[in-house]
Amino acid sequence: MTDKGIIISLAGEALRGTDRYVVSVSVSRDNVIELYIDSDSAVTIDDCVELSRYIEERLDRDVEDFELSVSSAGIDEPLLVARQYVKHIGKDLFITKNDGVKKMYKLVSVSDLQIEVQEAEQKRYGKLTKTLYHDSETIPVEEIKEIRPYIKF
Repeated sequence: MTDKGIIISLAGEALRGTDRYVVSVSVSRDNVIELYIDSDSAVTIDDCVELSRYIEERLDRDVEDFELSVSSAGIDEPLLVARQYVKHIGKDLFITKNDGVKKMYKLVSVSDLQIEVQEAEQKRYGKLTKTLYHDSETIPVEEIKEIRPYIKF
């Protein structure tokens, strides 16, 4: 089984000098490697292909047979890395706290230990829905179970 640390290290080398970064890596017992990356701007298919080739060239298939999948962190996936929070400042998010309470907030600011948010409340006016924001509050990072972007079409 391929070591997860080696994959993270290789990805870090390949992404050095770019605005892309590793979000998560998993290696199954069958040696299926799933690597998810994100960016401060955008991740393209070419970025994923380039990273996949970089890693595959540095792993020896004669030693270990593996399957590698490199993807961008999905738009509807939870935010797993604090760096992802920054590009969501000013946007609505669903935040689930450790106590299981899930609410929609607008992200105002981010620090290493806490995030500043405004609770969002959606009001319906006939066919129109308007989002109202309440006063700012801070939530310590250790109280957060999951953060997901709110996607509206």
